[in-house]
Amino acid sequence: MSSLEKEVSYQHTNTYSTLNLLGPQTEQLWYCFHGMGYLSKYFARYFKSFDQQKNYFIVPQAPSKYYQKSDFKHVGASWLTKENTWLELENLFQYLDAVHRVENKQSELPLNILGYSQGVSIALRWIAKRKLNPKQIFIHSGSIPAELDVKAFSHLSSETKVFLIYGRQDQYLTKEKLNLQLQKARALFGKKLSIHAFDGKHVMNPELLKELHGK
Repeated sequence: MSSLEKEVSYQHTNTYSTLNLLGPQTEQLWYCFHGMGYLSKYFARYFKSFDQQKNYFIVPQAPSKYYQKSDFKHVGASWLTKENTWLELENLFQYLDAVHRVENKQSELPLNILGYSQGVSIALRWIAKRKLNPKQIFIHSGSIPAELDVKAFSHLSSETKVFLIYGRQDQYLTKEKLNLQLQKARALFGKKLSIHAFDGKHVMNPELLKELHGK
């Protein structure tokens, strides 16, 4: 007997989290992509120190959830694996597009997009695929997807700022990997890019993020 792997399309529903209220006083719209093991409702807490009236945060939820430990108490989530990556990516794009249609009610607002850890790959691919033009892009402690090239970001405005952030003691970051990522980031973003290292491991740094956003 032979087994076949087939595909089927169906409607899927997923959650996402928001922080603060979108209203007349809102000045900045954010999309923040969490890393592996997070849930969006917890990842959103990193942005509580930002001005609540001026900043509206949208935190998409990775669809693949799992128990993190054998006690089955804590749930985490993952964006992608090496299994059916391109099919899963298209599903993610459709999900993000749906969120964007619902939430982007004030399209004139400046858009900021942050990816942390595994979320970097989703954030950058979405920007490239949908030709989004954020005011600021934050690449925080994650890898730039190998398939993305200069053409993928040629639509970005000359005013777009790209911040690459990493911890000097990041346990997942070797010297070789860091050099490769810095080289790729410079090739993709040129003068738009600024690089910022902090003393710390593979963790979110909301204080540095807030400082850079204000510049």
